[in-house]
Amino acid sequence: MLGKRSAQKGLFEADNLYIEHVGRGSFYGFLSLMRGQLFRDEDFAGLYCPDNGRGSVPPSLLATALLLQAHDRVSDEEARQRAAFDIRWKVALGIEIDDKPFAKSTLQLFRAQLLIHEAMGSIFKRSLSLARETGYLKGRRMKAALDTSYILGQGAVKDTYNLLADGIVQVVRALAGIEGIKPEVWAQERGLEEYFGSSIKGEAGIEWDDEKARREFLKRIVADAEGILEIGRRAQAEQPEGSDTRKELVGAGELLGQLLMQDIEYKEDGAALKQGVSRDRIVSVHDPEMRHGHKSSHKRFDGHKAVIAVDTDSQLITAVGVLPGNAPDCEGALELVEQSEENTGMEVEETVGDTAYGDGVTRQAFVEAGRKLIARVPKRPDKVCFPKEDFVIDLKGSTCTCPADQVTQATRHVVTRKDRLGKEHRVQAFVFDADVCRHCGLRASCVSAGEGKGRTVTLHPHEALLQEARAFQKSEAFKECNRRRQVSEHRLARLMQLGVRKARYAGRAKTMFQLLIAATVANLTLVATKTGMMAGKTECGNPELTASSSQDAQPSLFGSVTGFLRHLGLGLLQLPFFSRLHAAAVP
Repeated sequence: MLGKRSAQKGLFEADNLYIEHVGRGSFYGFLSLMRGQLFRDEDFAGLYCPDNGRGSVPPSLLATALLLQAHDRVSDEEARQRAAFDIRWKVALGIEIDDKPFAKSTLQLFRAQLLIHEAMGSIFKRSLSLARETGYLKGRRMKAALDTSYILGQGAVKDTYNLLADGIVQVVRALAGIEGIKPEVWAQERGLEEYFGSSIKGEAGIEWDDEKARREFLKRIVADAEGILEIGRRAQAEQPEGSDTRKELVGAGELLGQLLMQDIEYKEDGAALKQGVSRDRIVSVHDPEMRHGHKSSHKRFDGHKAVIAVDTDSQLITAVGVLPGNAPDCEGALELVEQSEENTGMEVEETVGDTAYGDGVTRQAFVEAGRKLIARVPKRPDKVCFPKEDFVIDLKGSTCTCPADQVTQATRHVVTRKDRLGKEHRVQAFVFDADVCRHCGLRASCVSAGEGKGRTVTLHPHEALLQEARAFQKSEAFKECNRRRQVSEHRLARLMQLGVRKARYAGRAKTMFQLLIAATVANLTLVATKTGMMAGKTECGNPELTASSSQDAQPSLFGSVTGFLRHLGLGLLQLPFFSRLHAAAVP
């Protein structure tokens, strides 16, 4: 049942006793001052039974604890300890000095409830509502900047041998659970105990330079995987439809089957490692949603991508998302803009992005939605021949002029191509006469085709949009837009400072939760700093934190009691008992 906090602050609560010592200008002091305004228990009523059971820990307190956890970058156990013993946390939570407000499991259950009920966005939206209430977020329209950064996944990334071994272990655990015995015992009875070691590959004891030995070792693992899948299929048929045991077994079996398909190919002499990397390859059994990703041609990562939308005027993060690590940065850009409008109640009149958002497909999607997108057109790779940009293409007049001032109107259709969304486009190209090109002095720098062929200039399916974007790139207005876009990079840096670079949990849904909480903290500290509710500088140079939040700022109990007695102003220190207490507290 929903537990509620009293609107009346207690005389002996930490925020009443120690806020001056901790610092009103600290993040802890700010949360204390926002008690009852930032979160209300009634906002989380849907997570609890309305009329049965014991009263819960007030959800407004737990929501505040989640913000403190993200701000201080601590684990669930450390969060429990800080709530029990750290005066700064007690001030922020508004509890008495000897209170131990929640257990680790309580915080975990509250997080799980937010995930299950898809209520995790409500905490993030409160940061934007507060910005509106304080007057920091103004107006009815905004300019949004989009950007992405990678998130390292929580799951362990392994090679094919150990990946298959982990997949076998997952199926064994599901089968052992059905029979009610330990997985290690179940595996030992069937000669599969080697998969429960530290590393199937490290404990194999084979000569890895021997290709034949490697191949035989792989065949044995594949045979065990296929055998365990067959056992799983028979056991699945015996489980009730929709039962938890059946779901667990089906999930583990499908994962192992996917691992076999992506990494193994079958030849005449048996199983072998597949050459190349399969599309959408699973890289971790412990977090199957992780993917190989690239932020540049030289920088690879394993995990997910964080994508954010930022109001370029207020610098507030207005929407966030988590993409697969191998997804293009521009995926879901339009949905992110729409989410920004829903979260803020403001119309996005202009969206700015980097080169990753400058492809034709994304531009076309924004045009069809009646929206304005500004992004640099991706550069073409360096080649020996003149790039298409050196040709003057007149789409209205249907002409193409080459660097040698030769003009052609001849066009032809080349092969039909699919864009990244799978949509087919019939591609058109301008063709220059072979005789003209053969006698041209620039042929060596222009034509890569053999003798008897002229230069062909292929048009992009969204050529008109790309031409318009290239023309705008040369204007002063584009420079201003590019300057505004840099705000999103600063906000991403702030999120990385709050620990988003590394996922705390497995799976994109939980990683999304981590990103939302970090974005909430980033927004709150920004609003509090800009409106004067928090101090503006820190020892580490971050303008959104305060020096009074230093890890060493631990007030002594007796010193705080003395300060409290002074605060009462009742002359209690003149009484003999309190005089002795004061003398003992102050050396």
